[in-house]
Amino acid sequence: QVQLVESGGGLVKAGESLRLSCVASGSIFTNRYMALGWYRQAPGKRRELVAAVNANGPLKYGDSVQGRFTISHDNATNTVFLQMDSLKPEDTAVYYCNAGKILSVLQEDFDSWGQGTQVTVSS
Repeated sequence: QVQLVESGGGLVKAGESLRLSCVASGSIFTNRYMALGWYRQAPGKRRELVAAVNANGPLKYGDSVQGRFTISHDNATNTVFLQMDSLKPEDTAVYYCNAGKILSVLQEDFDSWGQGTQVTVSS
């Protein structure tokens, strides 16, 4: 099972940018049915899918981040990035990544999650 580690979070002001990294212990996209998603969970709210990607490129963006966030991957380093531009205070959350079959990624169907990385956007 591939291990995933999130990093890149921090404290920024509204309008600024951050790039999150999700580094895998091995190859993520071993076949066309595999994908990886970035998720976030704000205090008091349920976890939500932010963006998902497979070997061919982005699969989905959440409505609230469409046009501001970009998901990409680097197969050479087994890393998936989440470029977050024009950040808003409502983007404040713990951000997680997880990988599996496409349907599992889109439905957030996982038994375990990593520690995530905190993103805080001040107004």
